[in-house]
Amino acid sequence: MPVFVTFLTDFGLQDDFVGTCHGVMKQIAPDVEIIDVTHGIRPGAVLQGALVLANALPYMPAGVHLAVVDPGVGGTRRALALRDAEGRFHVGPDNGLLLPAADRFGGVVQAHELASPEYSLQPVSRTFHGRDLFSPAAAHLAAGVAIDALGPPIDPEELVRLDLPEADVGKSRIRATVLGVDRFGNAALNLVRRDLDEVGIVPGTRVELSSRGDRYYAVAARTFGDASPGDLILYEDSYRKIAVAVSRGSAAELLRVEEGSELLIQVDAL
Repeated sequence: MPVFVTFLTDFGLQDDFVGTCHGVMKQIAPDVEIIDVTHGIRPGAVLQGALVLANALPYMPAGVHLAVVDPGVGGTRRALALRDAEGRFHVGPDNGLLLPAADRFGGVVQAHELASPEYSLQPVSRTFHGRDLFSPAAAHLAAGVAIDALGPPIDPEELVRLDLPEADVGKSRIRATVLGVDRFGNAALNLVRRDLDEVGIVPGTRVELSSRGDRYYAVAARTFGDASPGDLILYEDSYRKIAVAVSRGSAAELLRVEEGSELLIQVDAL
């Protein structure tokens, strides 16, 4: 059976960072198969990385999941190897990046700090732990090294968790937060279908969106095909999150929103 390492970062593809990490892993575990989830996370955007990782991993083969979005590299944050309840391994920084994904597989049951020098590249750079700590650890796990050989145990309750924004759902309005914007300008919100059901938003419902002091009108839709070009729609995306889109356009540009922006949705505001 092939052993898989999935790989997600904010490194981009202009520099040698991703290729170097591939090389490090292949030197340690030549037979490992590496799947690049994305290297297009915005620099330092830990929340975006965590949400993309959690969305993508259920569609990935079980194995070792390496993720590096690490604005605190070289500081006091710990380097981690985790095992979840389904036996998958997660490697990356202790800044909340790994936990939403691990939670999709039953949560963390074993956590270790990457501290054993024999399973890292020496000397360890202060600024490129992706190469010197995380890639070697992922490759050694893929090669069959026991997770407890990588360093001392950590209580999973002590791991850093992200503060995920919660929506404010009222009787006829919802105050939501943009979790992320994809390359098409679709803005995913911290909402799911039941949140819309609570305020009576069903396909065909007309709603008012307020963003940065301006008001826009949208229609709840099932697919992009339900809208004419240029129409603003509210829909359930492929990860079952509620999102805002413009048919053949960019909702992010129209509404002037980005990750963390607030959006007020009101029902029947005519």
